[in-house]
Amino acid sequence: MKVILLEDVKGVGKKGQMIDAADGHARNFLIPKKLAVEATAGHMHELEDKKKAVLRRQTSELESAQALAKTLSAATLKVPVKCGEKGKLFGSVTNKELAAVLSKQTGLEIDKKKVILEEPIKTIGEKQITVKLHSQVSARITVEIVRAED
Repeated sequence: MKVILLEDVKGVGKKGQMIDAADGHARNFLIPKKLAVEATAGHMHELEDKKKAVLRRQTSELESAQALAKTLSAATLKVPVKCGEKGKLFGSVTNKELAAVLSKQTGLEIDKKKVILEEPIKTIGEKQITVKLHSQVSARITVEIVRAED
């Protein structure tokens, strides 16, 4: 019996996949537990519509992330910090602080886990950081660490 899975079923298949299951397994386990529906023409059409909608949403998210990456790459982020005489910081600038400043200056909510630092920033000057905006898009942003006005 051909069925369309509504959930991921271990050892059987992934959500949205059409499989050929044994009649007893489909009728006694998959369908009653609402893990699958019978593969009728209506259900097949519904599955195709859902796949198309997901693809459109993913495409629009990718395009907006690429546009945002272009905008962020052109901007310079200024981060005021307290530091000593020779430009050495008291502590370091973390990805959490950079995400907060980035969110404040751009108006977008950026998660601290998406800000990637190769190493902690401990001196004044310009640095390059990476912000992961999408699974396929990341932006290189110039961060200028400046002495805070007391």
